[in-house]
Amino acid sequence: MRLLTPTRQIRPSGRRSARAASVFVGIALAAGATVPVTAVAHASEAPASVTVVNAAHRGASAYFPENTLLSFREGIALGGDLTELDVQRSRDGELVVIHDTNLARTTNVEQLFPDRAPWKVSEFTYAEMLSLDAGSWKDPKFAGEKIPTLSESIQTIRNGSGGMLLEIKAPDLYPGIEAEVAAEMSTFPGYVQSAVAAGRLVVQSFSFGSMKAFKSLEPTIPVGLLGTPTIAQLPELATWADQINPYHYSIDAAYVAEVHRLGMECLTWTVDSDADIRRAIDLGVDGVITNRPDALKRILADGVARG
Repeated sequence: MRLLTPTRQIRPSGRRSARAASVFVGIALAAGATVPVTAVAHASEAPASVTVVNAAHRGASAYFPENTLLSFREGIALGGDLTELDVQRSRDGELVVIHDTNLARTTNVEQLFPDRAPWKVSEFTYAEMLSLDAGSWKDPKFAGEKIPTLSESIQTIRNGSGGMLLEIKAPDLYPGIEAEVAAEMSTFPGYVQSAVAAGRLVVQSFSFGSMKAFKSLEPTIPVGLLGTPTIAQLPELATWADQINPYHYSIDAAYVAEVHRLGMECLTWTVDSDADIRRAIDLGVDGVITNRPDALKRILADGVARG
């Protein structure tokens, strides 16, 4: 199952090249072909093309205030194939884009609403959220950035010709949010249809039940499962899920290979250092979720993954 269509490629390290070459030789022999000894001897030297999706985590969040329209635009400009974002629901039912389930870390809510602790997203109307500064926490130069709605975010990503990796955040706090996300997406039918066709739209969550519910509502939109289910769990999940998206230090190449064997893809998070990016690529993942899409773009352009 090939869902993602990245725009950049990388030559893998010798270990991955050897694996690709051995597969080629095995297929050739099974087909009755004669494989020259020299071809086998030098197979590990042959370059192999490995496609890797660049997913900008909350936009270009290493440099810009996360989950803002500015961060999304810059993430696309810096090389992101997909924009990763987090969706929750305001008290008055607006789908809003923010990671934490409270507003304190990324806004000035404590100053404006000192008596509203613990400042839960679900307890503020969207009008109240619009009064907040969602940029200055990152740097004073970003003062005035706002918490965007899902609709605004889709428009921004669409206008940048980008793909979207949408996480439904803490769905247990927002009963029915799966249907609301599906309904919001339905207001952008052209974008959704083209993004799905191009392999540039995925909905994901740490809640497997939420993703099963979303899949029943929108069977054509791929769903990803965040976390690292056991090898024993993977076959059942493969009957309905499209991706397994684990933390990068929780997996090895054998795990990724099993995900692939079962017909699913693997995007790993959140990978920021050059060494970790190269390691993730060398594991064979389909995509890397990073706060530094420019770093991933540069490493992909270099053409060598140095494990």
